[in-house]
Parts: sequence; C-alpha cells; structure tokens
Amino acid sequence: MKEKFLPIILGTDANAYGIARSFYDEYQVKSVAIGKIALRETSNSKIIDVITVNDIYNKEVFLKTLFNIKNKYQADKYILISCAEWYTDLILNNKEELKNDFILPFMTKELKDMLEDKESFYKLCEKYNLDYPATYIITYENKDNINLPFSFPVALKPASSTDYSKVNFKGKEKSYKLNSLEELKQTITNIYNSSYRSNLIVQDFIPGNDDTMWVLNCYSNKNGKVKMMCLGQCILEEHTPYGVGNYKAIISTGNKEIYEKIKNFLEEIHYVGFSNFDLKYDYRDKKYKLFEINVRQGRSSYFSISAGCNLGKYLIEDYILNLDKETFYNYNEHLWLAVPKKVLKKYAPNKEVLNKALKLIKEKKYSYTLKNPKDNNLKRNFWVNVIYFKDYKRYKMYPPEVYHEK
Repeated sequence: MKEKFLPIILGTDANAYGIARSFYDEYQVKSVAIGKIALRETSNSKIIDVITVNDIYNKEVFLKTLFNIKNKYQADKYILISCAEWYTDLILNNKEELKNDFILPFMTKELKDMLEDKESFYKLCEKYNLDYPATYIITYENKDNINLPFSFPVALKPASSTDYSKVNFKGKEKSYKLNSLEELKQTITNIYNSSYRSNLIVQDFIPGNDDTMWVLNCYSNKNGKVKMMCLGQCILEEHTPYGVGNYKAIISTGNKEIYEKIKNFLEEIHYVGFSNFDLKYDYRDKKYKLFEINVRQGRSSYFSISAGCNLGKYLIEDYILNLDKETFYNYNEHLWLAVPKKVLKKYAPNKEVLNKALKLIKEKKYSYTLKNPKDNNLKRNFWVNVIYFKDYKRYKMYPPEVYHEK
C-alpha cells in the first residue's frame, strides 16, 4: 500500500476494539480511539491509542481534537469510524468542516435521522416490503388513549434511542416486555414523567428463545452499492435491564432470501457505510421480522470479522485502494463469544443450537473480540478476564426466560 492511513475511531468500547483489531490484523496499522472516558476494553493495548476528551460533544473541542490528531500522526489519509449514534451525529453535524481532511464513510444526515427513528424506519419497511412486527405508536399527546390492535404480551421501546439515552428514571430499561394494559400504562407514565418526549413503539411480542434473534452486518460502498453481508444467529443474549437484547454468542451463517431483500433496500435508499440489522424469526408465520437498523457496525460486529468479513478491509479497499469487487455473501460458520464458555453451556436456552456451538468450539472455530493473541500483556489479559468473568454474576441474577413453543 503506497498511502499511509490512520483509522480514527469514535468510542472506546468493545466495538472500537473490534474494528481496530480488523485494521491491525489486515494491515498491521494501529488505530486511534477517542472517547469521553477510557473503557477497559481498549486499555493497555498495543493496537490502539486511546485519547480521552471530557467535553468531546462540544463542537469546537471535537474539531480541535480531530485536527490535533491529524497533525500529530502525519498520515496520508484519515478515516473516521463511529461506534455509537451520538458519535455519528457529531461527524455528520460537522461534515462541512471535516470533509476536506477526513474520509467520512457515512450516509447523509437526513437519511440517518430517518432510519434511526423507528417510526419512520417502519414506514420504509412498508414501502420496501420488509417484514416487521405489528406496531402501534404512542405519542405524548395520545398516551392516555391506548387502543392496541393486538393482544398481550407486548414489547415497548422508544422511537428515538438517542433521546432515550439522555434520560434517567427509576426502573428504566432498554426495552420492556409487558403482560397487561396496567403494566403498559404504568411504564408509559414512568417514561413520560422523565424529560423524554419522543414517541414510543408498542409491538406484538414475538415468542421465542434467544436463538430466534438474528443479526446482519453489511457494508455499502461510497456509491451506495452493498459489498458485504454477514448474517448471524444469536445463541445467547444479555437479560439485564440495561443490557437486554445485547448479543453474547452468535454463530455466523447465511440466508439468500434475507440477503437479497436487505441488499435491495440499502441500494434503493442509497445507503453508505456500515449497517447493522436486528431481526427475529416468528414461528407463527415463519417470517424474519426487522426490529431496527443501527447506522454503524454493531457492537457484536466482530462476529462478522471472525467469520472472514474483515470490516476494516472493506473500508480501505473502497476509499484508499478504490477497488470495486463483487459483493461477498457470508455462509461460513464461526462462533463468536462475549461470555465464558461455561456461561454459554449453562444458560443457552436452545440445546440444539448450543450443540452446534459446542461443535465449533471443539473444532477451534470460535473467537472473542477482546482475547487477541497479537495483543497480549499481563495487565490487559487480567482486565479482559475480569470483563468476561462478570457474566457469571449477571446470568445468575438475570437468567434467560425459556420459551416453550405451544
């Protein structure tokens, strides 16, 4: 490679470490990560420099930080990567000031806002014939007049994850499973008693265990053409109030029908950059139903990298090498873990899928984002083990609710 490039990653969590690892594994390039605080996931690493900036969300501080990094590292190209919605906002809100000095692999601000709002996202699903759960919208104005078109249990979640992340109240959860109208009304009251004023989404609750959840990572190039798709089946999710729905074990796989539908959707809306979809398989009508799109690589995106879809490589081939390769559809099976193997064995609710995972472990076809043989030192290894060890306590307190198909 003739040009020296520097990945600048916004975020210091496991997502940031995974994407930094993809650059290092492929190009032996060290990344820089920026965040408000230094998280242990990216600490004590030789593949990533971490810079903490307390006031990073301030426009002047944000821009000054990026240009200071540019001056310090003296690369030929600088590429910005976001690991959270608020960081994507920072980049797109300052696009004019950044576009001449940094590579910005993102869609437009207008499209981002449309996709992140679940209400408008579901309208797009209607337009492009994508399946999603039966949905009812609650606004601050109509919150006292609820007339659901489906029965309980239901799922409740904020239409705007960004707005919801800014509020705190007793009993706050990432999303809710509610079994009665009384529970629904009380939860709505609790949310709107905070400063949250965006809409709420109520959906028909799709029955099923963790293994009915699926995740899809994609990369769309600067011309809006999809170049990589990697599907994964969840084996185990997190069930703590604040982390409910976070994936903890995934087997990468493939599905032609899902790939074709999502590829068509992304190219029709002229999407650019990484995208991450959450889906759930509904046994009742045998359909995969979309929950949401994240306009970035997912927090569990290392499952795609470990399956052979190196996310950093797709960025560099697109923006640095200007290559236009055929779309890669992953069908490789590889196990990604974010819990100790003993936790997986004890708590994975579907024993058939668990046996497939155990077979992959036996064949040495498994990976952890943070356990990196190329980034070993005593201090890092200690804290990585601490991070994973905490799941013993989490799952003891919040075990999966096992669903038995009727």
